[in-house]
Amino acid sequence: SGNIVPSSKMGRAISLENSRLNRMICAMKRLWVPIFFSLLGALFLMGCLASSVDRAGGPGSITIANSNPYAIRAAAVTAFARSGYTPGRSSSPQSLTFERPAGRTGELAFGSYGQSTTFRVRLQLTQLPGTSDFRVTTQVDRVSNAGEVGFERDTPMMRSWAAQFNPILRQIQAEAANAGF
Repeated sequence: SGNIVPSSKMGRAISLENSRLNRMICAMKRLWVPIFFSLLGALFLMGCLASSVDRAGGPGSITIANSNPYAIRAAAVTAFARSGYTPGRSSSPQSLTFERPAGRTGELAFGSYGQSTTFRVRLQLTQLPGTSDFRVTTQVDRVSNAGEVGFERDTPMMRSWAAQFNPILRQIQAEAANAGF
C-alpha cells in the first residue's frame, strides 16, 4: 500500500512538475538570446584574431613586404594616375593624397547646386614594427568645392568605400614589394 499514491496527490505532483518545467523553459528562452550573441561575438573575434597580416588592416588596406616609403610613393603615383587621380597636398612623408572629380554620377549622388564634388583618397603608410614591411591604408573623403579656400568641405565616406581601391593597392604592392629598405 506504500506504493499507491492517491490520484489527487498525483495530479498535484504532475502539475508541480509541469510548472517547474515551464519555469525552466522560460528561463532558457530568456537566456538563449544573450548566449547566442555572446557566441556569435566570440566567433567574430576569433576570425579577426586569426586574420593574416595581409588582411589585418580591413577593406582598402594592404601590406607591402620589404619596401620603403620612396618606392611605395612612386608606385602609388603611377597606379593612381592610371585610374585618373592626380596627386594632391600631402601633410607628411608617411601620407599621400590623390584627387579626382566625382564625375556625372558622383555629382548627382553627392553634389549640390553650384558646387563641384571631388573624391579625395588619403594613403597612410605605417611601418610594421621590427620589419621592413609597410601597411598602406586608405581613407576616402567626398570634398565639396575642392580647392576653394574657405569653402572646401570634407565629408568622410564609410570605411567600405575604401575597398574599391583594392585593385590599385595590389598594383602598388606588385611594383613596390621587395624594393628594400
